[in-house]
Amino acid sequence: MRKSDVITYYGSGIAVARVLKISSSAVSQWALLIPEKQAYRLEKITQGQLKVDPSLYDDQSSTI
Repeated sequence: MRKSDVITYYGSGIAVARVLKISSSAVSQWALLIPEKQAYRLEKITQGQLKVDPSLYDDQSSTI
């Protein structure tokens, strides 16, 4: 899941942090691709409106 898609959905990194109950600095440290664990959490929280693309996480060294 791309960071830009998540921020567009929620409107800001602060809003994303609030939903995930993490610090906004953690969100700001994400690369272009958010951590897989958080992606699956967001898919569940948004009831599938944001979807995980498992192929993005096949290459763990990728920072798409």
